[in-house]
Amino acid sequence: MDTMPGHGRYDSFVRKAIALSPMRTAVVHPCSEETLRSAIDLKTQGLLDPLLVGPEHRIRAIAEAAVLSLAGIDIEPVEHSHAAADRAVELASTGKVAALMKGSIHSDELLSAVVSPASRLRTDRRISHVYVMDVPAYNKLLVITDAAINIRPNLDQKRDICQNAIDLMRLLGVERPLVSVLAAVETVNSKMPATLDAAALTVMAVRGQIEGATVDGPLAFDNAISITAAQAKCINSEVAGQADILLVPDLEAGNMLAKQLIYFAGADAAGLVLGARVPIILTSRADSAKVRMASAALAVLTAAKRNEPKAIL
Repeated sequence: MDTMPGHGRYDSFVRKAIALSPMRTAVVHPCSEETLRSAIDLKTQGLLDPLLVGPEHRIRAIAEAAVLSLAGIDIEPVEHSHAAADRAVELASTGKVAALMKGSIHSDELLSAVVSPASRLRTDRRISHVYVMDVPAYNKLLVITDAAINIRPNLDQKRDICQNAIDLMRLLGVERPLVSVLAAVETVNSKMPATLDAAALTVMAVRGQIEGATVDGPLAFDNAISITAAQAKCINSEVAGQADILLVPDLEAGNMLAKQLIYFAGADAAGLVLGARVPIILTSRADSAKVRMASAALAVLTAAKRNEPKAIL
């Protein structure tokens, strides 16, 4: 299905990322023409300095069949996809690469290596996925989280998911993001656990357990993104009608919401995994070149921020 044109809301942060040095990135098991071409394109665009981690003979055969040049691109040879994930995580943990990028490997296989007990990429923060969406019908970038990793997060995990998204939005220049914690209704109902979590997260933000944002919930989707809908229900909220971040109740709700916006509303959806010691670029076979470029740019900016010298007080 063809999508409507977006509003170019990725352009500013993509330009910022290109202005930086290309980021050394382990592309994990790039054993399809699509993933190999994407890595080469992102190198050409000046965003990534890819290191291809996978079976060298397969990678070279794919490049030859597709007439793709691997000039200037290094290959880290391993036997199969599982070994590629393990080796890429090792390279990231020792600082030899600044990010990981999913190739033709299942997301679960890559992320299992990232969060395994032996991995040094784990932090105290729960890892989570963000969709940074350019929705033509909305007046600014909109983040949906988590729609890809955490199936049924508990309250503490939602706190981390929320903080990951806030940190990214602040990196993109939104000084104090507005977070809407979604549920089916805008009132607290003891029979609906999502509303209880939303109310708790709202209080956690007030008490400093979530930092750098204004958080409100529960809010239904219409009240989160439409001021008219919020006013009709007499909702008095700084967040209602103008959310920057939609924190969904669970993966299924988030995944359906994001894909509805992509296919029915013509949205673009750049994706990134946060919460590990390096950003992880997760791309889909259906992603356009523009979305792949935006996802890589988000990773470049995230890694650059992480590597900034800390101020000495």
